Amino acid sequence: MEEVKFSYSETLILDNICMDVEDSHFIAILGPNGVGKSTLLHCMNKILTPTHGVVSIEGKDLDEYSIKDLSKIVGYVPCSTESTFPMTVIDTIMIGRNPYSTWRSGKKDLEISYGALKMLDIEDLALRPFGELSSGQHQKVMLARGIAQEPKILLLDEPTSNLDIKHQLEVTKMLKSLSVKRGMTVIMVCHDINIASKYADEIVLMHAGHIYAYGKPSEVITSENLFTAYGVRSDILESEGRPHVILKDEGLLNFDTD
Repeated sequence: MEEVKFSYSETLILDNICMDVEDSHFIAILGPNGVGKSTLLHCMNKILTPTHGVVSIEGKDLDEYSIKDLSKIVGYVPCSTESTFPMTVIDTIMIGRNPYSTWRSGKKDLEISYGALKMLDIEDLALRPFGELSSGQHQKVMLARGIAQEPKILLLDEPTSNLDIKHQLEVTKMLKSLSVKRGMTVIMVCHDINIASKYADEIVLMHAGHIYAYGKPSEVITSENLFTAYGVRSDILESEGRPHVILKDEGLLNFDTD
């Protein structure tokens, strides 16, 4: 991305975003609400068109890709879905195979889709109606659909937002594995600083529509950076060679807890 800007009407959301992402890396995007994290993802996958600047993949401008060709390279998993598709879970996941399908789905598409189910340990949901699932199950099915797409780059907007702590860790560890074992570039918007720090190769910390810091977790996750981005005080410990954040409540609104 080079000098990317994006505005809604006259409101500037992204300002002069410059970022190069290496292949097969796991990138976590952090920052407070409303800072432009989701908008940044949308500019990477052609949902939104930047008002200025260039987004390129494999040396080719995003504008030069057709939607079908781009979907063979870039997969996208939204934060949540309000849709209750009138179809089974396996049919929902098979939608991820559309970029490769002809007039009907083949055996290979079905095998890949079931493989994605197995990866997320939700094989038992295969024949359940999608609309009957819990929000956490919905999230896992959408993850499976993105994985079944077999993209080179997988973009995820808060993929663990509806999951409990155990499943947050399992899913994030699985995403890390995709980058290591399959050579997939994974870019994830995340609100959990410690989970991002534990698994990401690099972290993008956004502030006021800018990339405030970009680098390894140890370079980005500092008390000073977190105070600038979030306005909170913190202590940074080291756990397994990576920073671990202990938040303080100094300077927050004073509520009576007695």
